Amino acid sequence: MKRAAVDSSSIRSLGYAEDEQALEVEFHNGSLYRYERVPPEAVQALLAAGSLGRHFNQVFKPCQFPCRRLR
Repeated sequence: MKRAAVDSSSIRSLGYAEDEQALEVEFHNGSLYRYERVPPEAVQALLAAGSLGRHFNQVFKPCQFPCRRLR
């Protein structure tokens, strides 16, 4: 999955595969996570947020979506 750089102090890049409903999040510390069953609306809300890191921590970090660490 190809990821694109984002403007965030905590998140380096994001990648989304709509057909798989999978979101990959790469952090500045080098860790990479894959979130499953993420609807497109959730990704759009993340990208539209005033703070990607804050929105991510409120919505994704509590493991609302199944996730696993890739590295």
